[in-house]
Order: sequence, then structure tokens, then C-alpha cells
Amino acid sequence: MPTIIPRAMRRARRLARVGKAQSSARAMRRAIGAAMVTTTLASLSTLHAMTPGKAPSARKRRKPPAKPRRKVATRPGAPPIRRPSPGVKPQRVARASLPAGLPSEQAPDPSRPPIIAPAVQHLERTHRGRAGARDFKLFLPAGQSQGPRGLILMLHGCSQDPGDFATGTDMNAVAQRHGLAVAWPAQTRTHNGAACWNWFAPVNQVRGRGEPAVLAGLVRALMREFGLHRRDVFVAGLSAGGAMAVILAETYPDVFSAAGVHSGLARGAASGVVSALSAMHSGGTPATARGRRRPATGTRSPARRIVFHGDADSAVHPSNAPQIVRAAVGPRAPVRVTPAEVAGRSCLRTEYALPDGTVDVELWQIKGAGHAWSGGKAGGSFTDPQGPDASAEMVRFFLTRPG
Repeated sequence: MPTIIPRAMRRARRLARVGKAQSSARAMRRAIGAAMVTTTLASLSTLHAMTPGKAPSARKRRKPPAKPRRKVATRPGAPPIRRPSPGVKPQRVARASLPAGLPSEQAPDPSRPPIIAPAVQHLERTHRGRAGARDFKLFLPAGQSQGPRGLILMLHGCSQDPGDFATGTDMNAVAQRHGLAVAWPAQTRTHNGAACWNWFAPVNQVRGRGEPAVLAGLVRALMREFGLHRRDVFVAGLSAGGAMAVILAETYPDVFSAAGVHSGLARGAASGVVSALSAMHSGGTPATARGRRRPATGTRSPARRIVFHGDADSAVHPSNAPQIVRAAVGPRAPVRVTPAEVAGRSCLRTEYALPDGTVDVELWQIKGAGHAWSGGKAGGSFTDPQGPDASAEMVRFFLTRPG
């Protein structure tokens, strides 16, 4: 990691000196993706292109000869009889079979949660709004006849995609136990060459613009669809996704009631590509400390936060986790600092509380953990199966309602 940054910066500076500004910017964007990850994705076995063979042709059955159409006698001067097209009669029959008073086509009522199928559903959707569009996967839990009890927005890290992130975090399984839906939006290589959420761009650090507006719009649409309240809606992410989760918690506290941040950075820790690399390498200074924080609007209480970070993370410096906490709690002192041993690994859990005793911020510092989702499944990238289980702890924190 220490060698990546100087090399990337030297290359970008050389390109800038010779007047190749666009090439310089591309080099730095690639460096962002390289620096955010410390290990390469598991090698994928080469898929041999298989051309499906022709299915054995079935013997064609000869159609019976058409019966001659019988002429219908009409009175002289009567209007001609119109025969309905083949699709009209079934439609009329279907309409006739509906209960009286029920229209055949009904627009969904956002105030009434939809009836969810008894089995688990994995859906693929696209959200389109004024700020932009993103594809996303949607997990709907089984057994929730009146709709999910809540929603988690999960933001993947660089070089990941929703399917990979879902496998590694196992969040769908945890959500199923609590009747929660999970939305998995995808960042595209068009928007970032390494598929990172662009947390370091100033346009993406404020309310009403950029990627935060896209993601908040996606969640608001799901809230209307399932009849969810802000207290039931959460966001979590890893690395670049963790940094974006912090931004959403601060800029849209009227949408998200709590955020889970794993190996992320504070909002405003960087204002461009070069400062992003510096923040990742040695820790950034959040916007609150520089007086640039734009106050969020439209809510009575800020979003609560639970933060995980390994002390051996070489991609995002561990000092970024306390910066996230400091931006949330200000001068408050912790109410509890608890050393723990989980699955043979030491960790330190620090809790901060509001005057009414509600724990609004938790910090988990994990001994010996790198840049990986703690307690994740080995089938996904950037996971550490040893634990503690970040997914389970985040959901436990999310569902502990303030008094």
C-alpha cells in the first residue's frame, strides 16, 4: 500500500506536466480503486463458451382442415356483424370473472403495504429519478404477509457487485430472521472505473445532488411501496460503500434512522482524488473539523451509527473510524468501553449514549483484522470469517429502538 500511492501520484504528476490532464485524472481514479482493496478478487475459472446444440426437432403435426365459416343470415339493412379478435374474448371473460366493483387494472396504493408472497423473493430492479438511475437487487423475506418490517440499503465496496457483496456479508440471511428487506444497488464502471461509490467528490457529499440523491430516491420509493417509516430504514456499507453510508446518514437523516459503517471514512475526509488517497493512507479530517459541514434538514434526530474497523487494515487507515465517531458525538465521552474476545479475536467495543441513555454510536475496533467484512462468508470477496459478526451486530443495533 505505501508504494502504491507514491507511484500513482508520480505517474499522475508526470502526465499533468506534459499537459495530459484527462490521462492524469484517469490514472488517479484507477489508483483509488487499487488502494481501496488490498487483495485481489478470487480468480474466476474460465468459462468455456458453449454453443447450445439444436434441440431435436419435433415432428410437426398436420393441422386439420379449417371448417368452412358458416354465414349468418342478417336482415336487409342491418349493420354487419363484427367478430372479435382472438384476444378480445378472453379479456372479456377475465373481466367478467372479477368481483363486482373491483376494477380490472388498479394502481398500487402507496399507503397500503403490498401483499408479499410467502416465499423468499430475489428481484432485480432499476431505480430512475431526477438525480440519476441505478440497477439494484432486492431481497424480500418470506413469511411477511403484510410486507417487510424494515429495509436495509447495502452499499458494496470497490471492485465488488451486489451479488458478491450479498454472498460475503450474508446480510440476507440475517434480514430474513428479522423480517427485513434488503436493497443492493450497483455502482457501474461507467460512473467509476473501479466500481467505487464516489465518496471523495464534493458533489457527492451534500444533500440533493449526485449519488446520495440517487440512493435516497431509491430508498424513498421503496418506503412508499412497502409503507415503511424512517425508524425502519437503515444503510450499511464497506470501504467506499461505508464512506457513502456515512454521507447518507448525515445528509438524509430524515430517510435513514441508523447506519452501519465497515472500514469506511468520514464525510468530507477528502475533496478529490489526491486527498482521498491521502485520507485512505494516513487518515482524513472530517468536514466537521474544517467547518464545512452542511446541516441536514427535515428530521428531529440524527441517524445513529455503528462502526467497524480492523486495526490491521492497510487499505483504509484505522484512524478513519474514530474520525467518523468524532463527527457524530462531538465532545461527548463514551459511557462504556468493553474489551471482548470473539471467536479467538480481541476487539474493543466503545459505546456513546444520549442523555436519555439511548446508545447512538458504537465503535468496534478489531485486533488483527484487515480490510474485510468481519464475520463474513468465504464465498464473497473482502471477507474475514473469523468475526465478530458485523452483519448480526449491525442489525441488532438497528433494531434497538431509541427509548
